Amino acid sequence: MIVSLTIIRYPKKRIPLAFLSMALHHLPLMLTKGCSFYKLMGSGRNGTFDLKPDLQQWALLAVWDTQQDFDAFNNSSFVNSWWKRFANERWTVLLKPISSHGKWDGKEPFGSAYGKSDFAGPVAVLTRATIRLNKLKGFWSNVSTVAKLMSAAPGYITSFGIGEAPVYRQATFSVWKSVEDVKTFAYRSAEHAEVIRKTREQDWYSEELFARFQIIGTEGSLNGEDPLAIKTEIL
Repeated sequence: MIVSLTIIRYPKKRIPLAFLSMALHHLPLMLTKGCSFYKLMGSGRNGTFDLKPDLQQWALLAVWDTQQDFDAFNNSSFVNSWWKRFANERWTVLLKPISSHGKWDGKEPFGSAYGKSDFAGPVAVLTRATIRLNKLKGFWSNVSTVAKLMSAAPGYITSFGIGEAPVYRQATFSVWKSVEDVKTFAYRSAEHAEVIRKTREQDWYSEELFARFQIIGTEGSLNGEDPLAIKTEIL
């Protein structure tokens, strides 16, 4: 199994085509050989959960049975042809699951927990949640605090805010120098620990998932650069 996350940027004049792609791309993806799970998503502006969408930036996360299945999609699919014709930039990161807990639309797209606690090296983290509608106020009132903590945390490299639906179906994909840096931010920061406590006590989410990945490679660019190759020496 490998996982791909592709971030696509469209020119402003083609934003309507970006919206259209969210409907048109479902059928070809459902019919794509070797794709066991996918999500077409919008993107936030500030690299985390965000109420202000970036209408020029969109995302596709997909799970592939093999590298060959991804390569076939990436080289000759309808979706790939659409991106080539209408987008002005795209960037893909390929990932291998290390651990995963929780569900996404009732599924475990990356398998269950792998338990590879001894993994060393840079790590990507995906956190996603479906927020209960009656808990939206509590959730969004804490987002900016967590975003500021994350971007200033030791070991943080970069992040993207992505989501299937505005306001209540949200995800953050972040990259860190090590698993230890992730743990330090998640569990040893008093402010973040307080947000986690509120999450549990106030039952913000009807569904959530937390997954870690090894970074296999990247291709393409965003804003003229590879967000990982420029900032790290891992690729």
